[in-house]
Amino acid sequence: MSHELIQLLLQWLVFAVALLVVAHLVPGFELDSFGAAMWAALAVGLVNIVFGWFITILHILTFPLTMLTLGIFWFIVNGFFLYIASLFVPGFRIKNIFSATMGAAVLALMHYLLQQLRIM
Repeated sequence: MSHELIQLLLQWLVFAVALLVVAHLVPGFELDSFGAAMWAALAVGLVNIVFGWFITILHILTFPLTMLTLGIFWFIVNGFFLYIASLFVPGFRIKNIFSATMGAAVLALMHYLLQQLRIM
């Protein structure tokens, strides 16, 4: 296997574990199993790929709102994309926008910490 493929698989695994951690910390953010977390991680990645162009446009159009809310608005947007991914994965449920937003915030914090530890 190539080095790039191994890196991609490791990032997928780490993101799935991060989703499981979020499911334990955030009420209303639910994963039934590790398998569901793996599928959820894949679904989140695919949603980001499919809607990537839309996300870029959204960044530009909502920049003033993002600045006004000191970046908090982007947790809502990211939560919305998490919610969309949850619609396609059995065993992955997000009950409301608050749970989705809190899940996005915790994921962002975990991503930052993992980057500082050079894991992601």
